[in-house]
Amino acid sequence: MNEEKKRRRIFGRLQRTPKEKWKKEEFTEIEYEPRPVKEILTEMKDISELIIDLAYSAVLFDNEEIAEEVKFLDVEMDKLNYDIRIMAMMAARTKEDAEQLAGILQVAEAAESISNVAGDIVKMLEDKTRPIVPNILNKADEQLFRTKVSEDSKACKQKIGDLRVESETGMRIIAIRRGECWIYNPQSDSEILADDSLIVRGTNEGYDELNKFLKGKLEVLD
Repeated sequence: MNEEKKRRRIFGRLQRTPKEKWKKEEFTEIEYEPRPVKEILTEMKDISELIIDLAYSAVLFDNEEIAEEVKFLDVEMDKLNYDIRIMAMMAARTKEDAEQLAGILQVAEAAESISNVAGDIVKMLEDKTRPIVPNILNKADEQLFRTKVSEDSKACKQKIGDLRVESETGMRIIAIRRGECWIYNPQSDSEILADDSLIVRGTNEGYDELNKFLKGKLEVLD
């Protein structure tokens, strides 16, 4: 499975409706799917890296749709943790095997713990005191921002990797809203189009430069 197909499998990048799907998955009987442990751990790592950013984005921007994506990914993490536990039980034949697999299970448990924390974060959307949270998040060294791409920007129809967004500004693009669809965890080969709404993470200085570029006020990032 190539990297693009993996990302689509993990994050369902374009036409997914997470609010419906994660609830269906949550109450469906889990079936064990034999897969290489490296592949499972890689997916768990990718989800754990993304899910906290999405959780904070959901709270900061009061966005229920992103919150539902967090819940979906939380369920996906549960399924991956189930798979890796079954794999460990089937593979352990000796005490030495069990000791080696214990370390893998600890890594998997840590990734699932991160996922559970993200699930707890989005529960703040149900709390009437949630307006306090954005004020706290805005005091962090790295913050989350939302911006829209102008049709005048040189970023239009360009790949993120070719623009060197992260290396030039220190900003990481967390998600792209395109019409009614979300692209989560966009990669270097993901294109930016006019009217895309971006959620990005980084410093105020980096955001100022990136925002000017996306609005067509800068020709290049430097």
